[in-house]
Amino acid sequence: MLKFIKNWTLPLAMLIGTLAYLLFAKWSLLAPAKPYLHSFVSFITPWLIFAQLLLTFCKIDVKELKPKRWHFWLLMIQALSCALAAGILLCVPMGELSTGIWQGMMVCLICPTATAAAVITGKLGGNAATLTTYTLLSNLLGAVMVPLVFPLVEPHEGLTFWIAFLKILSRVFPLLLAPLFVALFLKHYVRNIHRWLMEHSGVAFYIWAFALALVMGQTARSLINSDISAWLVALGGLFTCVVQFFFGKRIGSAYNDRISAGQALGQKNTVLAIWMASAYLHPLATIAPGSYVLWQNIINSYQLWKKRKRENLI
Repeated sequence: MLKFIKNWTLPLAMLIGTLAYLLFAKWSLLAPAKPYLHSFVSFITPWLIFAQLLLTFCKIDVKELKPKRWHFWLLMIQALSCALAAGILLCVPMGELSTGIWQGMMVCLICPTATAAAVITGKLGGNAATLTTYTLLSNLLGAVMVPLVFPLVEPHEGLTFWIAFLKILSRVFPLLLAPLFVALFLKHYVRNIHRWLMEHSGVAFYIWAFALALVMGQTARSLINSDISAWLVALGGLFTCVVQFFFGKRIGSAYNDRISAGQALGQKNTVLAIWMASAYLHPLATIAPGSYVLWQNIINSYQLWKKRKRENLI
């Protein structure tokens, strides 16, 4: 049983999250608990991210946190693909559904790498340090591109570049940098704790799976209650997900860092993407990054299964 759970952690987390949503949605007796559950999820999610990143960063040598050539190519792909989607939205007349699909794809393309992508990268055998460097760079790119491009596509009165820039940075960098600085502090000043965390760094994957179950409940609510138009927007999210994993891996292969580059371009900070879409774009656009949670973790589950099969662990 333990081996089964270990081999299928991500699919089980997605299934548990979906079943939990259905249980709360269909069983009226649980209705009074919904506000408390929502507050619990909002409170614990940042701490789960902090814990998994701290465990992962304890294994990273700070000297390895430097830009690589493939970082430049992936940043170019994100910037140019976002600009192309924006150009199509500005130049081609389209209805509400088409606008939602294209805006949804645009936000999925420019969305920064997930803060917790280093966890799955390490689990797949990739380089968590190069992934972490790209995560920082992609967040800077997103903080610049979103205030420049999104207001052109969906104008907002009173929204300036610097307001949007600082808002995006404030939502990401504290959560990303705090565990990194804590890990460095422990490494130099509290070595016993640092050593213990390194020995138990594998727990980060299961913390991430628990966080995934919580997020999956919200994704299930969004998709189950959607009509056909919303599912078409979700398919736009699927398209961008597959394309970005594909090109990330292709470029990474040229620089002997296939796994890290694939996760860097493909695994997105969907919480940030949903916020950016809801704050700056058409309401339909939020469905694409919401569904991206499902698509990217189906791909992650397949990659983990493939790795375990290759190692004869299944």
